[in-house]
Amino acid sequence: MKLQCVAFSLLALLMTSAQAQQTPAAQRQKPEAVRSIAEQFLKTQAAGLPGQVTVKVGGVDPRLSLAACPAPEAFQQPGARPWGKTTVGVRCTSPSWSVFLQAQVSVVADYVAAAVPLAQGQPVEQSQLVLVKADIAAMPNGIITDMAQAIGRTPTVSLPAGTALRLDSLRSQQVIKQGQAVRLVSRGSNFSVSSEAKAINNASDGQVVQVRTQGGTVVSGLARSGGMVEIVL
Repeated sequence: MKLQCVAFSLLALLMTSAQAQQTPAAQRQKPEAVRSIAEQFLKTQAAGLPGQVTVKVGGVDPRLSLAACPAPEAFQQPGARPWGKTTVGVRCTSPSWSVFLQAQVSVVADYVAAAVPLAQGQPVEQSQLVLVKADIAAMPNGIITDMAQAIGRTPTVSLPAGTALRLDSLRSQQVIKQGQAVRLVSRGSNFSVSSEAKAINNASDGQVVQVRTQGGTVVSGLARSGGMVEIVL
């Protein structure tokens, strides 16, 4: 009888030990689910980018044992780029934990480059440009992907052929020059008033320019092509 009791107690102990080992495993967060959440987050962030987007996310450190989370969410640190070589985090509020995964987001698309040397201060023409396909996510911010963004602008410095054009390397062509007589147009709901004025400073299309009216009043408006300054009331 004693032998049966001992055997029964031993069996119960083994069953309890097995259950204790199985329960934590069942309550752990699956690493692949964490990686999938990070991958989907980066795909959403890159949805508006031109070209073909490829997202590769590294795995969770196998040494980590994360408690199961009902609603994990992905995030990035302020200022982090959601493309190129980047880092994305996944966190849980309850239970509280967070992990960071390494990722590579490639965006293969056309960008605009100089087909010939571009002279400083000379307006860029379409014949001087060429489209080149590459991973623009690995390039500096501000890369131009549409020729219309470059045509008519002037380089801030001379650029050799093959240079990838950036928005900060080109200046919009001046449409208003200091001392120029301009037409000041004030627009409002269902009305438009036009008058003569003189520009106080130079300005490119869309830039703010100050003008002096015939009555001597100084006002500010947006420079437009054709010698017009627009004020929206």
